[in-house]
Amino acid sequence: MKTAAKPSNSFQDRAREFGPELRERADEFERARCLPAELSNRFAETGFYRMCVPKIYGGLELAPADTMETIEILARADAASAWCVFIGATSGTVLALLHESSAREVFAKPECLISGVFAPRGKAVAVEGGFQVDGVWQWGSGAQNADWILAGCQIMRGGKPELLKNGTPKSRMMLIPADAVEFLDTWYANGLCGTGSTDYAVRDLFVPEDRVVGLGVERPLDGPLYAFPHFGLLGMGIAAVALGIARAAIDELIEIAGGKTPSGSARSLAARPSTQEGVSRAEATLRSARAFYYEAIAAAWQAAEESGRIETEHRRDVRLATTFTTHACAEVVDRMYNLAGGTSVYLRSPLQRYFRDVHVATQHMMVAPATLELTGRLLLGLETDTAML
Repeated sequence: MKTAAKPSNSFQDRAREFGPELRERADEFERARCLPAELSNRFAETGFYRMCVPKIYGGLELAPADTMETIEILARADAASAWCVFIGATSGTVLALLHESSAREVFAKPECLISGVFAPRGKAVAVEGGFQVDGVWQWGSGAQNADWILAGCQIMRGGKPELLKNGTPKSRMMLIPADAVEFLDTWYANGLCGTGSTDYAVRDLFVPEDRVVGLGVERPLDGPLYAFPHFGLLGMGIAAVALGIARAAIDELIEIAGGKTPSGSARSLAARPSTQEGVSRAEATLRSARAFYYEAIAAAWQAAEESGRIETEHRRDVRLATTFTTHACAEVVDRMYNLAGGTSVYLRSPLQRYFRDVHVATQHMMVAPATLELTGRLLLGLETDTAML
């Protein structure tokens, strides 16, 4: 007598359950240039957007490796879906920087989605009780399905930017209801098309002090997750998506190689030594990058659990691993795209989408070449501004 299968409980299992549907609907998401609300709502109901939300507010507060592996699995099926999930999940950490009453007001329901842009592209003029906010932000991934939108701003007082001790402009994140945001139809991109990463604008909107992330809060909530800097989590999410894309690309090449015989050849693609070598190199590159990535995250997590802090050494390694991994994954995808030959150029081939998606991921500022200059300075023992680390 067979026993009933146990339901899937881990977030990795839940991500795998979405796989067949996401693969089937990937072209639909591309055409729409955003995820449908019903899918985003199901992601929310599954708990994907709560992975980084504090437990005291109804979140899950998962270890970063669990969150990133979930995103990686989703990306094997559809990178756009995984990208929106990672933005929504990591944005939940801002609740750890709000006063409790404000955090509970914002996260009033378990399905709440927070999204937005942390780059201080807007201006927030200090007024009594809060700020008047104005600006336009780019890369609003998943924001059209969100309940609350984050908008990074420079703080202005007395007509001048407020400065930090090191002389750089002070910035804060404004938490804004989605219905107060104007979405601009700008997301016509060559990759990650389904993310809906359109520009959005806020025009002369009053934001009360209790919805300004970090204002009046000396430190985030206790807990090892909130020892991770948000920029670090953001970079980790990009790399997780890239890992999923690269794995999907290798799997796709292997699937077609046995059934394809290149023009002018009597041997299948799989029988060619160049294919065998290329797949081996891709597999080794992907596994090596992935091992470094999760090793750096695990070391930082252990430090955070033991001391409540992540020192510069671990932050450096996480940032180095995320940038290296993202670009290593692009190399893997390129290799698979080239090995497949003319097959890759047709829209019916997933390889062309993997190629486009991964090369959009590499353009994010959190994994730009400048991050290697930052980590390189630290490895060389040079004086370095670590504010963006």
